[in-house]
Amino acid sequence: MDNPHYMRRIRSFVLRQGHLSAGQERALNDFGPQFMIPYAAEPLDLAAAFGRAAPKILEIGFGMGQATAEIAAGAPEKDFLGCEVHTPGVGSLLKLVGEQSLTNLRIVQHDVVDVLEQMIAPAALDGVHVFFPDPWHKKRHNKRRLIQPDFVKLLVSRIKQGGYIHLATDWEDYAIQMLEVLSAEPALENTADGYAPRPDYRPLTKFEQRGIRLGHGVWDLVFRVR
Repeated sequence: MDNPHYMRRIRSFVLRQGHLSAGQERALNDFGPQFMIPYAAEPLDLAAAFGRAAPKILEIGFGMGQATAEIAAGAPEKDFLGCEVHTPGVGSLLKLVGEQSLTNLRIVQHDVVDVLEQMIAPAALDGVHVFFPDPWHKKRHNKRRLIQPDFVKLLVSRIKQGGYIHLATDWEDYAIQMLEVLSAEPALENTADGYAPRPDYRPLTKFEQRGIRLGHGVWDLVFRVR
């Protein structure tokens, strides 16, 4: 775990082709040029990318983007940079950007470790969201989980003092690991006594609502950078 490129050798995702719907493909063509930022191994000027100075929040692995779009719509005073590797998800979020006329969202389609190391300057972010990352629930696959000590240390280095990390998972075993990893990082302090109540800005997904009805748990963690 001392190797700074640990996360690059053991990826937390598997690239799937996935089927692009006509709407997603159209959104990629229509809105991609304006709202997507190409990966480049050089620092990104976030203020220039969004055309303004405003708090910047990184959302990692936004899936199909419904929650990301809802959060961005509810906080027009903040800017959101989404990082996702799967093309259908990128197309889906761009479709929502077009439908809702969102101006405070940008997307980088690339491995977030590269993005953090190469494109995001130290202390450039006001917050980071990681909602329902792949739990890699088989014991032998746990090493693929995104939330590991080295990755959290990298995240912290890119967040301003007073900024936050907000994680959410519906796998209790992963929640326990997340709490252990974040609690062990000396640059972070927990905003709650253990797990946090779900902040109002994080919408309940349909999947989550169904799980709650079935008695499944969801765990939120909100830590602040000292």
